[in-house]
Amino acid sequence: MPSQPAVELAIIIPTFEERENIPLILMRLTQALAGLRYEVIFVDDDSPDGTADVVRAIAGIDPKVRVIQRINRRGLTAACLEGLLSTAAPYLAVMDADLQHDEAILPDMLALLQTANLDVVVGQRAYNGSSFAPASGLRRCFHRAVCRCRIDDPLSGYFVMRREFFMETVHRMSGIGSKILVDLLASSAYTPMLREISYHLRERAHGEDKLGALAALEYFQLLVDKLVGNAIPPSFILFALVGGGGLGIYFGLLTFALFRLRTSFDVAQIAAAAAAMTFNFFLNNTITFRGARLRGKRLARGLAGFYAACSIGMWINLKMAHAAGALGAAWYTAGVLGLAAGSLWNYGVTQMFVWREGRKRLNREVPPPNWLGTDTVEDSDCRSLLALSQRVGTAARVQPAKALKNTER
Repeated sequence: MPSQPAVELAIIIPTFEERENIPLILMRLTQALAGLRYEVIFVDDDSPDGTADVVRAIAGIDPKVRVIQRINRRGLTAACLEGLLSTAAPYLAVMDADLQHDEAILPDMLALLQTANLDVVVGQRAYNGSSFAPASGLRRCFHRAVCRCRIDDPLSGYFVMRREFFMETVHRMSGIGSKILVDLLASSAYTPMLREISYHLRERAHGEDKLGALAALEYFQLLVDKLVGNAIPPSFILFALVGGGGLGIYFGLLTFALFRLRTSFDVAQIAAAAAAMTFNFFLNNTITFRGARLRGKRLARGLAGFYAACSIGMWINLKMAHAAGALGAAWYTAGVLGLAAGSLWNYGVTQMFVWREGRKRLNREVPPPNWLGTDTVEDSDCRSLLALSQRVGTAARVQPAKALKNTER
């Protein structure tokens, strides 16, 4: 008889500043998955609160627990992919660390996946009593068109899948943002066999929601990447959109300086161009290159480099437009060609030299946890995990590397 795999199910949990939830979710998984051979892999984006240290301490006494600590890397989907690729389990689950996902339905999801010969089983969030509203018919149709399968809750972050399906799909995934299920389904080479199981979404127990307004922009990037077939980098589309906003500021300020302030054209043009480039830099730093965002001294150096790159880009724009005009192109064609050449230069150079991933400060103070003494912990085994985590948290200090200079995180 063929031997059974050592681990039947791997649960991947991405984390960032979730240390107080770690022992609680492990205790709940222990209760829900009794009798199953499973492992829990936490993928932590170098949380300043010492989440990885807490998991590592628990992993020292529990072989079912592992941690991957990512340095200078961000993104929920990318973190999940690293965790999924690190296990040999035949069945893979993804869930959040905020305790909102109901771990009690995991055995049902796994059983349905196995017995119905499915590719994916999704935990569908119940809307009664929660802050979510059902998707409109138009939005549901759009999501189904993107995901290429019938699904009611494609934005769910809670699902179980077969390893074969994941390995067939992973090389086509974008890894952008936090909507990993949309990325997974939209990247499949065929229509996935999928079912959904409804559950009640709980309130977050500890910590704060990490998905801000920029999560919607990352989702837009993901959709663009899926719809254009990876022919155009989504970051370039955002870069171009930001540049369009900068053009509006440029012409607005140029008009104001010429006709309201009565300045010379040279002064008005220099002021308007500087303002537009400054606007573009800070918006690109916040949105387009969010994963490599510059701070502190690196922000000032980056702004200077952006000015230099865009100044050369403006020169390339003019040269290309003049060359196209000399070859007989219409003025609007010459203008578009010049703008395209300058934009490509600006994007390529600034992506490579301005927003390259920098090393960040490693010395951090880790605050003590505040689990003990609360009413959220009832089980004695869970209390022992909490106590261990408290000792690790109060003792853990990440020392700065000698070879690195401290830079602002």
